[in-house]
Amino acid sequence: MSIDSRPENRGRLAIIAGGGMLPHHVAEAAQARGENPYIIALSNENGLDWSDFDHETLAIGNFKAISAVFRTQGIDRVVLSGAVRRRPEWRDIKPTFKTLTKVPGVLKTLLSGGDDAVLKMAIELIEASGARVIGVQDIIPDLLAETGPLGARAPDADDWRDIKVAATAAIALGKLDVGQGAVAVGGRVVALEGPEGTDAMLARVAALRAEGRISARRRGVLVKLCKPQQDLRADLPSIGASTVMGAQAAGLAGIAVEAGRALVLERKEMIPLAEETGIFLTGIDRAFLRGLK
Repeated sequence: MSIDSRPENRGRLAIIAGGGMLPHHVAEAAQARGENPYIIALSNENGLDWSDFDHETLAIGNFKAISAVFRTQGIDRVVLSGAVRRRPEWRDIKPTFKTLTKVPGVLKTLLSGGDDAVLKMAIELIEASGARVIGVQDIIPDLLAETGPLGARAPDADDWRDIKVAATAAIALGKLDVGQGAVAVGGRVVALEGPEGTDAMLARVAALRAEGRISARRRGVLVKLCKPQQDLRADLPSIGASTVMGAQAAGLAGIAVEAGRALVLERKEMIPLAEETGIFLTGIDRAFLRGLK
């Protein structure tokens, strides 16, 4: 992990904000650490209230306008945060002169690439505009999950069996560049994360449980991991209070995430909520995951 330790006269940080609450958590945490982040909220993706931050809303394909923001605001570091559910149409791509030669590759990626390919494309275009893309963990390392229980509760032997099964499924899913999460109940996979995201996947598990399609006697676990080929500067798996509530509604015993490569949001709210609802939270280390491959 490379912590950003550049001098205080460094340029400004920009946060390109996709969907969900993650960008707002990142902006608040960055502000608490002395940054003055400039928010570029992606149109049709982010409907959060940014009135407490300098911000503007731009289309994801408008690299010309985004580059202009970097220049006028003195941006030298960029964090990509939040989900991007809508890919721009080819007619919406507005390149700069520097990125003009990359347009054919951009169009090919938009048509055939997975989410990981699109993120790598975005990083390449941003850095061609003169800014440096960094990970959330580079400015806010204390958001990363640590190894072991994140509270008083810990997984038991049955839970570890489900963690192993769900982690194996999540690794396979990640290799296909589809999603980052899986749910296992009673030693079998019952749900895989797709474009709908973790909360919707958990709602699907809750519905299956209510229909009697999943055993009411066995609880199960949610596991979220980085994709094996993932660039760690973007789209790290994350959990927060809503994940705990979704896990409880789905009848799960707990949540396991990849230590050092997953974000734990709203700790002050989430950990007491997990204790109250009987949900364990734990970070699993790389050595455990390497044994599954």
